[in-house]
Amino acid sequence: MVAAPKFCRHLVKGRSVVCGISQTSLGSARQPWILTTPLIQPWKPTLVISSNFSKGVGLFGRGADDKYKSEEERSEEETKKKGKKRKIILGGLGGGILLGALIGYKTSQSSKKSQIINDSLQKEYLLESAPPLFSPARTIRTDSDRTGLKVTLFQYQTCPFCCKARAFLDYFGLNYDVIEVNSVLRTQMKWSKYKKVPVVVVEYKDKVIQINDSSVIVSALYSLLLDQNSNLEQIMDCYPSIRFYDSDGKEKQDIQNKYFLMYNEAKVNRTKEDIVEERRWRRWTDDTLVHTLSPNVYRSPGEALAAFQWFDEVGNWPNLFQAWERYLVIYVGAIAMYLIGKRLKKRHNLKDDVRESLYDECNLWMKALKKKGTPFMGGDSPNLADLAVFGVLSAIEGCQAFKDAREKTKIASWFDLMKETTQKRQGQLSLE
Repeated sequence: MVAAPKFCRHLVKGRSVVCGISQTSLGSARQPWILTTPLIQPWKPTLVISSNFSKGVGLFGRGADDKYKSEEERSEEETKKKGKKRKIILGGLGGGILLGALIGYKTSQSSKKSQIINDSLQKEYLLESAPPLFSPARTIRTDSDRTGLKVTLFQYQTCPFCCKARAFLDYFGLNYDVIEVNSVLRTQMKWSKYKKVPVVVVEYKDKVIQINDSSVIVSALYSLLLDQNSNLEQIMDCYPSIRFYDSDGKEKQDIQNKYFLMYNEAKVNRTKEDIVEERRWRRWTDDTLVHTLSPNVYRSPGEALAAFQWFDEVGNWPNLFQAWERYLVIYVGAIAMYLIGKRLKKRHNLKDDVRESLYDECNLWMKALKKKGTPFMGGDSPNLADLAVFGVLSAIEGCQAFKDAREKTKIASWFDLMKETTQKRQGQLSLE
């Protein structure tokens, strides 16, 4: 039996392990051998092969040569280890920065929601000069207006909030000019930071005052009418405009006390309950009733187009805008408002049949009038709540939605009486 070989050196050539076998073990043999089986068992010549061991597997596991590394290999491994450490550190730093930025953003958004900016400290309602001159769509004049105010109303003819402001001005017999704003291009509002309508500009003594928001227009001007010895600038100081961030992080602007009247030293022949009730119905008009209109007017593409064609007629658009502007507003506006109406229906939780939601609000108003037992919410004559409800409903007077409401509810009798009263400017009598 041949004895196990005694290794004298262990070299690496490529992937082959070359073993030098001593002469004493195998006689005169000096041929290199490659072994694939560990020699802890009795050695057999048949286990010795001469083919290259392509996978480079040593005889006894990794072999003694694996422990030996050249200076170049050690340097390379050290560089790799440092590289891994550097990646871990940089990754940790990057993750920390990202996490910190995310936390900082969330914190800033939370703090923004509580921020309130009082714009009235800057008196933004005071203009340095009057707005640019535009050709009025209409000029309303009465012989009984003795306020001395030069009033200009920037509006959309069929905007519910604009109709509300116009109902107030008509009822109390104020003189004013109407500037019809192109609802798509808004050319007539480029002079103003505030881009919504209605906007009323009042040239008052040596002041030019801009009043935004239909409810503020009504409250501020009515406060002035109650006590014409008061100062409109001082009244406007009582309606501070604030900006805040809602729960979605969007910036909003509002006037918290816009439904309050500034009586100053004027004599008030009204009960506290009457004043609070009027304020409540005015808020209901803005927060509830008005949101039932668009989904009804633009319920279908056909109704949306018919509504804009009526807007074109009642707004006298052919004489105010160029043909391409009119068609842009009519057709683009109809498509846009149809889509918006669908979103508003969902946002304000209207019924599947949106007509039912409109009928419900009309019935609620008429039920309150019946309980009061008077022709108007203000008694024998309209108050600001009557004017608010009448104003927003008059915006859809020529649309199918309101025609249906007249048939399905009892709103028609009150609405027609309000229309007659407003056209006769009977509010002037209450100021004498």
